[in-house]
Amino acid sequence: MAAVAAAIATTSFPSRPLLSAAALDLKNLLFNESLPFRDLKLIHGRFYRLSLDDDGYLLNLLLRSSFVSGNPAHALLIFSRTTKPNIFHYNTAIRGLVSANLMAEAVHFYGNMRREDLSPDNFTFPFVLKACARLLDLEAGVKIHAQLLKAGFELDVFVNTSLVSLYAKCGGLDDAQKMFEEMPVTNVVSWTAMISGYISEGKLKESVDVFRKSLERGLKPDSFTLVRVLTACTQLGDAKMGEWIHELVAEKDMDRNVFVATSLVDMYTKCGRMERARRVFDGMVQKDVVSWSAMIGGYSSNGLPKEALELFFKMEAENIKPDCFTMVGVLSACAKLGALELGERVTHYMEMNEFLSNPVLGTALIDMYAKCGSMARSWVVFERMSERDLIVWNAMINGLSMTGHGKTSFGLFAQMEKLQISPDGNTFVGLLCACTHTGLVEDGRAYFNSMGQVYCLSPRIEHYGCMVDLLGRNGLLEEAHQLINEMPVEANAVVWGALLGGCRIHRNIDLAEHVLKKLIVLEPHNSGNYVLLSNIYALNGRWDESEKLRLTMKRRGIQKTPGYSWVELDGAVHEFHVGDKSHPMSEQIYLKLDELTKQLRAMGYMPKTEVVLFDIENEEKEHSLEHHSEKLAIVFVLISTQPEETIRVVKNLRVCSDCHSAIKLISKIYSREIIVRDNNRFHCFREGACSCNDYW
Repeated sequence: MAAVAAAIATTSFPSRPLLSAAALDLKNLLFNESLPFRDLKLIHGRFYRLSLDDDGYLLNLLLRSSFVSGNPAHALLIFSRTTKPNIFHYNTAIRGLVSANLMAEAVHFYGNMRREDLSPDNFTFPFVLKACARLLDLEAGVKIHAQLLKAGFELDVFVNTSLVSLYAKCGGLDDAQKMFEEMPVTNVVSWTAMISGYISEGKLKESVDVFRKSLERGLKPDSFTLVRVLTACTQLGDAKMGEWIHELVAEKDMDRNVFVATSLVDMYTKCGRMERARRVFDGMVQKDVVSWSAMIGGYSSNGLPKEALELFFKMEAENIKPDCFTMVGVLSACAKLGALELGERVTHYMEMNEFLSNPVLGTALIDMYAKCGSMARSWVVFERMSERDLIVWNAMINGLSMTGHGKTSFGLFAQMEKLQISPDGNTFVGLLCACTHTGLVEDGRAYFNSMGQVYCLSPRIEHYGCMVDLLGRNGLLEEAHQLINEMPVEANAVVWGALLGGCRIHRNIDLAEHVLKKLIVLEPHNSGNYVLLSNIYALNGRWDESEKLRLTMKRRGIQKTPGYSWVELDGAVHEFHVGDKSHPMSEQIYLKLDELTKQLRAMGYMPKTEVVLFDIENEEKEHSLEHHSEKLAIVFVLISTQPEETIRVVKNLRVCSDCHSAIKLISKIYSREIIVRDNNRFHCFREGACSCNDYW
């Protein structure tokens, strides 16, 4: 600042012969692109004081510097005081407005230039066409296309590239392709424009084919091209194609580019290849908040919430401030773990107003509180949200449904209708889940039928899955099976799995065998399908058939998913497996468990040995049941916390009926609220009762 002021001082009140020297000094100052705005205003004042406003070259430099400094309003003020703006001034203004994301103003300036009979050149057209593309204003773009043809710029590579981009972005992919094919010379920008056009039209495989052709033509892709084609691979879920591009990136030594590397991380995480994603992430020379967020969100969405939190704490140690997307990933991880304390701790990285004013953050917070069993806090966030879009309403309805507050979720839906907020398919997923969790068959049928009859929504496969689950749990297996057969789309593994669950509850072996054949075709390596049918056989004493099924699993190398439970204590997450003795407090846990077992038996508890689905002696069955992971987790919290604290447990598999009965009694013995979330539903135990009303 002082240097600029001193330089300006030397130009004060010069005699006429020294004006050229003064202009030269100002020109040298204006060439500094990082000039602070305060300095720029000083230069502007001297500019007019020295009567240099008729110097078109200096005026253009002043305009450019004003835009570069991030003050388009000041630049437009300078332009408005220009008595005779020329083509260079207009080009600078249009380019500056596009850079400032003021697209409509850029197109308006182009119109003014035409009205003043100034002829646009090959610098004008690319920027005004870019503005039209961003505005998706194809009509204006077509008019400009006609004007540039009259002006004779149809062979200019930059103008043609802008036209390709315009048509591609505005949905005119055929016109873009025609323009592209007629270009005498193509460059990396025009190829990328075509790739982007195919992606925006949902033609993802075609976009990758265009990329292949560009390589065959000897094109050297830049970082933006690679990011776009990796986006296509991500949306396709094509990890193999992504790996091929990764090899190309490494070959061209572009894996050091933070944008390309982040796109690789994002692609691998979306394809479920977390080990590859982590290798790319760890190899990055520079990591910005976007790359950290991609990795954290990837861990969370791929069922690795502990790893997501560990990485977040590493990010915290490196003093990188999280953004909105980081927080969504972290809160999602906390929700999956039922880690309420951790979830509340990480919210302090942002002001609460940011959560309440941002629907994405607010939704993540509502979801986290709901999945941790704190619906009161979910409701407070929902009520205080300054902007409640449909996604926020859906999050609240789903949270209420999941936690057994079905009637409240129905009331919230009625409130939505009064406010004339149109529901979508996700709204009805929440409502149907509420019916499933509470056994309200007639309500479920009514909501399902109203989707098409009242709201003109076509039921998706998720809605059919909810209905099959609802009907199957209530013993209406034939109706559920008929609904599957009448579906307009092929049923997936989730829908057939819902029917298989109903077969298990009501011990319908014949239908279960039929369903399992369907499931084995759809997902031949899913151990759960085999285990569930084996359990059905075992429950009915058909041990030989159960054993045969398990031998089939062994022969095919299919292993049963091990059950484990998580609990949070003092900001740390503890994991337990069945019969686990790896925990540092194992000795105290098992001593307390023995004591608890005696208390349970004194209250009339009898282990449901039929849920241990192996042909072993009853005494062994009882021992196995005592050591289920959720019981170990609960006992650990009992001996580690104060009597009034809520116990929160998350289990990766379904809570068995024996553990369900035992936990009800534990909640009564210790007068503790115990919240258990398994892979199927949410259970809130209070004083010997459960929020699911034993309907499951």
